Amino acid sequence: MKEDLLHFIWGQKKLHGRQLTSTANEAITIKAPGVPNQYSGPDFFNAQIAIDAQTWVGNVEIHLKSSDWYAHHHQTDSNYDNVILHVVWEDDISVFRKDGSLIPTLELKDYVSKELLERYQNLFEKSKPKFINCEKDFAQIDSFLMEHWLHRLYIERLEEKSKRIEVLLKKSKNDWEGVLFALLAKNFGSKVNGDFFLDRALQLEYSIIRKVSGSLEDLESLLFGHFGLLEVDHCTDHYFLRLQKEYRYLSRKFDLLPALSKPEFFGLRPPNFPTIRISQLAQLYGKKQSLFAQLMEVDALEEIYSIFDIASSSYWEDHFTFGKTSKKSKKKLSKSFMDLLVINTIVPLKFCYSRRVGLDWNDDLISLISEIKKEQNSIIKGFENLGSKTKNAMESQAKIQLHTQYCSKNKCLRCALGTHLLNRNT
Repeated sequence: MKEDLLHFIWGQKKLHGRQLTSTANEAITIKAPGVPNQYSGPDFFNAQIAIDAQTWVGNVEIHLKSSDWYAHHHQTDSNYDNVILHVVWEDDISVFRKDGSLIPTLELKDYVSKELLERYQNLFEKSKPKFINCEKDFAQIDSFLMEHWLHRLYIERLEEKSKRIEVLLKKSKNDWEGVLFALLAKNFGSKVNGDFFLDRALQLEYSIIRKVSGSLEDLESLLFGHFGLLEVDHCTDHYFLRLQKEYRYLSRKFDLLPALSKPEFFGLRPPNFPTIRISQLAQLYGKKQSLFAQLMEVDALEEIYSIFDIASSSYWEDHFTFGKTSKKSKKKLSKSFMDLLVINTIVPLKFCYSRRVGLDWNDDLISLISEIKKEQNSIIKGFENLGSKTKNAMESQAKIQLHTQYCSKNKCLRCALGTHLLNRNT
């Protein structure tokens, strides 16, 4: 037995059988179970409960055992003074408020159907490894319910990303352009170097980029040096030496902090080398002024593709690393890479910005990301193995949210799909 099931039983009114009575034999009628509390304090706020024909309005606390009240030190916490009912699976001790008054207790174990308990136990049955707990029934879940839950999950994912953006905005004193640069730098660093790129971008005041963006070579020298790629020993390449000399000047001029480590190349395909990505990032900011304002104005995917239609500087057409030539090729941002920028940076930033300025862009953002192809990863493959096809990037993002925040954490009773499965015929 877990406490989350008791929350589900109480919130969903899954109490069957005879008249409810407290452990003191008082008649109990639930007029309203209250509002679930996701933070500290009692589990349900503003419940309405009739106890022996007298209606009480207040809070409800739920525990596996009555003695958990004292184990959690609620008797000394004023947040629990307005608890009107203690709901438990097993009543093993009387519970009193700080003023000494007895809190009525409802013991649930005699009021829950065996079918519901069996269904719950089957959901969490651990006899064999599972991708998700409800995998046997997942493919049969109503498509209408699935569609609406995925929509909600995607908005939830955007809300989580928006909170992280708000943290960056606070650090940058609401410099939206600077936050965009930091987030793009993380994306250009990919999984291997993303965190390193983000950290270094946050250590570079965006005003410096504005000041040097008039010269593409100066901007490249700034970014290559700041991201630790001009510390190569014994490189005689003329382009490298020019960048290195310029960065030493810029470093002194702007009092830049040196990189304590370098980006990784191992495990990356050459087009994803940090040298190529930094050159592309420099080209983007050298050619696009007020990039944040541009991106907030566009609402069509093709317009975003047009903004990011850039390539590395000419030196990198026949290089992947400094001083070593390679077969000549134009190194442009691929459409799949641009899609990742839209998914991971542009849409979350537009979502956060729209909240700040009081606009509702949710439907527009859903339409935008729904035009992008689904992502390919182990989570999406796992759902497809269960017969659940993924149509686009909105659904793949929603399923990532479902798996990481619900399935893998066994939060089935906070999931619309899990509660639907438990609600059947109960």
